[in-house]
Amino acid sequence: MSKDIVLAFSGGLDTSFCVPYLKERGWNVHTVFADTGGVDAEERAFIEQRAAELGVASHVTVDGGPAIWEGFVKPFVWAGEGYQSQYPLLVSDRYLIVDAALKRCDELGTKAIAHGCTGMGNDQVRFDLAVKALGDYEIVAPIREIQKEHTEVRAYEQKYLEDRGFGVRAKQKAYTINENLLGLTMSGGEIDRWQAPGEGAVGWCKPRAEWPTQPLRVKIGFHNGEAVTLDGQKIAGHTMLAKLNGLFAQYGVGRGLYTGDTTIGLKGRIIFEAPGLTALLAAHRALEEAVLSKQQNRFKPDVARKWVELVYEGFFHDPLKTDLEAFLQSSQSTVNGEVTLETQGGTVTAVAIESKHILNAKGATYAQAADWGVAEAEGFIKLFGMSSTLWAEVNRGGGKG
Repeated sequence: MSKDIVLAFSGGLDTSFCVPYLKERGWNVHTVFADTGGVDAEERAFIEQRAAELGVASHVTVDGGPAIWEGFVKPFVWAGEGYQSQYPLLVSDRYLIVDAALKRCDELGTKAIAHGCTGMGNDQVRFDLAVKALGDYEIVAPIREIQKEHTEVRAYEQKYLEDRGFGVRAKQKAYTINENLLGLTMSGGEIDRWQAPGEGAVGWCKPRAEWPTQPLRVKIGFHNGEAVTLDGQKIAGHTMLAKLNGLFAQYGVGRGLYTGDTTIGLKGRIIFEAPGLTALLAAHRALEEAVLSKQQNRFKPDVARKWVELVYEGFFHDPLKTDLEAFLQSSQSTVNGEVTLETQGGTVTAVAIESKHILNAKGATYAQAADWGVAEAEGFIKLFGMSSTLWAEVNRGGGKG
């Protein structure tokens, strides 16, 4: 049997440790870095260099932007809900990282995959369940292995690497920060202690004092619920999201602080910043409100919340998620048109909507004009409220049975 193993690699302390650890156990280590938008060209080059100096058998860098748009952003925007009505699932690039690593496994003819997740967080659940759903693979998790014997895991990893002649990049930070195309999350320090974030808890979003003085307006065009144009220009989805991140971060849009119920049962408090996704969700929701029926707009959030829970908790490949996406996609056939967004800072508002599918009544405008008579209105009210009115009549004054 082949001793080749594919490691999902980021170049950080955990995945750097995994390379010599696995090699010393007889594995030929092949690393895959799925660039999901969280690094610049300099960092990308560092990751490739780091893999080489650690002595991997091969290294592949994969552009994850198109996959993350198609596999996550499209259905997420269709759903239109955050986890616990707040968090926009910024860790969902993990599933695309798994896809890239398993593709490399298949190319090499191996069934062994490794990751650098700890035994303390949610990511291990997402990685493992995604792998198990996609095939009969052996999962090796070195960080979980050393946690069985060592409590100061990061100190152990650092010494392990240094003892073998590998430098450890001095990257001491007050906070744990994760970035990708979807956005940024920040935890640690006073955030974990439910205290007000310190001055150093700064990500992409500019503070109020640095917001531009002129309002920002952009126009996003949708076809079947997918954003396809920006200010009238057709643009690839992942490129649009990157542009929206840059534009709306200047105005502080998309920053939140919330406490979530994690998959493993603990409370998790984070700062998140998702300027581009926040803009997309605002535009899409405004268009849906105008073109979907009342019953669609009422029912769809129930489906969306379940879809979001499945994705958050690791069930990215569960058949129920596929079933729910079939409904979501079906609901988008009339979500076509353009939405103009405006921000003066902090929040974003859909100020104009253009679509041939807006549900305008030809002869009536709410609270202004109607093409029905007073008698029809009174009859509607009588029948619509019949049950409630009867209850009040029967039980008025605390009537006894």
